[in-house]
Amino acid sequence: MLLYALQERLVKTLNNSLTRAVSNVTFSIIGLYAAFKLAMWLRVIILTIHRDLRGLYYLTKTKVTMALHRRRNMTVAKLFKKTVAEHGDKPIFYHQDEVWSFKQLDAFSNKVANIFTELGFNHGDEVVLFMESKCEYIGLWLGLAKMGVVTALINTNQRKESLIHSILTINSKAVIFGTELTDAILEVYPTLKNQRDLKFFSYGNLSQPNFPHHDLNDLLKDASTADPININSGNYEDKILYIYTSGTTGLPKAAVIKNCRFIFVTIGIGNSMGFGSNEIIYTCIPLYHLSGGIIGSGQCLLKGNSMAIRHKFSAKNFWTDCIKYQCTSAQYIGEICRYLLCQPESPADRAHSVRSMFGNGLRINIWKDFVKRFNIERVLEFYGATEGNAHVVNVDHKAGACGFISQILPGALTDLFYPVSIIKVDEITGEPIRSSNGLCIRCRAGDSGEFVGKIVTNDPSRAFDGYANQEASDKKIIRNVFRRGDAYFASGDLVTLDELGYVFFKDRTGDTFRWKGENVSTTEVEAVIGNHLEHVDCVVYGVEIPGCEGRAGMAAILDPEDKVDLKDLLAEMKKVLPNYSIPVFVRKCQRFTQTGTFKLPKVTLRNQAYNPVTITDPLYYFDVKSCQYLSLDEKIYQQIMSGLLRF
Repeated sequence: MLLYALQERLVKTLNNSLTRAVSNVTFSIIGLYAAFKLAMWLRVIILTIHRDLRGLYYLTKTKVTMALHRRRNMTVAKLFKKTVAEHGDKPIFYHQDEVWSFKQLDAFSNKVANIFTELGFNHGDEVVLFMESKCEYIGLWLGLAKMGVVTALINTNQRKESLIHSILTINSKAVIFGTELTDAILEVYPTLKNQRDLKFFSYGNLSQPNFPHHDLNDLLKDASTADPININSGNYEDKILYIYTSGTTGLPKAAVIKNCRFIFVTIGIGNSMGFGSNEIIYTCIPLYHLSGGIIGSGQCLLKGNSMAIRHKFSAKNFWTDCIKYQCTSAQYIGEICRYLLCQPESPADRAHSVRSMFGNGLRINIWKDFVKRFNIERVLEFYGATEGNAHVVNVDHKAGACGFISQILPGALTDLFYPVSIIKVDEITGEPIRSSNGLCIRCRAGDSGEFVGKIVTNDPSRAFDGYANQEASDKKIIRNVFRRGDAYFASGDLVTLDELGYVFFKDRTGDTFRWKGENVSTTEVEAVIGNHLEHVDCVVYGVEIPGCEGRAGMAAILDPEDKVDLKDLLAEMKKVLPNYSIPVFVRKCQRFTQTGTFKLPKVTLRNQAYNPVTITDPLYYFDVKSCQYLSLDEKIYQQIMSGLLRF
């Protein structure tokens, strides 16, 4: 009995000792883990505090300015009048050998406003502008804005069905077109006149005397240069422009741009760049784009800077243009930088005065080589969809990053200052992945997910004004993201976040990819191919080419009997599609395996790409020299992979 009691006491003592030891070890592990996490957090603070404070300064400065403009009910037209008063005779635009002063632009835009007022156009009416980039381009929509008319800026590459859709998707009362695009207008005129009563206005020399139109050149000769009587009647939250985006769901959609958004984007980028009013900005980005048409021209209209406009990008003339116009800054998209880097070295590479560049899409693999070769002191890479509210800016020139999300504060607290997030999504369907509570899941460092922005209606930096089509707008909103009842804009873009909070663009979700600096709608290309081939199964998707920005189009066509004439198909696509939408690769498939919901295997085909070693179907590539599709064999494939074959 005594022995049993001693044994029981010994076991109890050992258990207590073991429990204390385990507890001590557990507390030690917890302590070490907490110390490690604290050290990591302190490291993040040390490495990012300067960046975060700089970003906070730019954001605060912009929001304070916006609050003042809101209080004063400012518009782009009203702010431009103040700019003209300050900079009058100073050049605002250079184009070829033309030089326009602020006063000239003001007078030209006043003429436009007075012409359309006399013709019966009113505040809130909508007009289409279809014209190549030139000084008059901005003067036309600015004049319409002075009288409250909203201008839709249409991509000059659009043709036929796409162009008809873009004109009719808004409540357009008129089409203003440059005579350099007369053929495109004449193609769609028979359809347009049967669907809507539209007035047509030409600018330039029109060689079609029987075409019913108003000649703006004649009207401008006798128009008054006085301020239009309703120049001060506009409001801070009035619409000013539509800018078209293919988005992620098909044909071009007209994104609403309000005065407040125009002002916010312009001031935000200007503050981040440190612009005053002495910059000469070079842009070869089309003025129908957000980058050229708002971010670039806005620095002139609202801040008093000057801009040199080239109507079409030329890698050969880029730096010589910058020298000619004494440019101090330049806009880019990633493709522009790559094309410039591919040019033979020349004295002009460093003889220019450009010290800063801003834009989006500059890849990490060419970033350092680019700034070194061309002696660029500062690159401001930013991210933001045309229609969206999810924006980030790379304020400290981190190579390859398009912006950052602060990692110093927890996500919920960061959302109070600037509510943009990255959420987990199914990369096949694009649908958000939700936790057991039905809410979305934030991505951690290293994960990829969709970039989203919280919608706050009374804040221009957070509002989502949507598209002209409400149904299309609703498709871009995710609800119940982090709280019941909240709403976020879905960018349709996959990005990754590193441990310091830098954001890196990864891919586009949905039915759109980017090629040659333009968004390509796979739905639109599939429709063209399907219609021409009598609705055979076809899938269009983007595939990567080493050394190229974005993704090249590839069409997989069901053609087991090899009946498709690629020469004929190419000719049809050239008639209807812009060049950047024409697939670079074609795959003639023996069969398609449909999913359980009768969808074609786009993801599988995209992953297989165009490797003839692993694909038994016939493959073809678009040869830029012969301008036709040629067979893609292993030898050609190796040339593509090594960068010897360029597109």
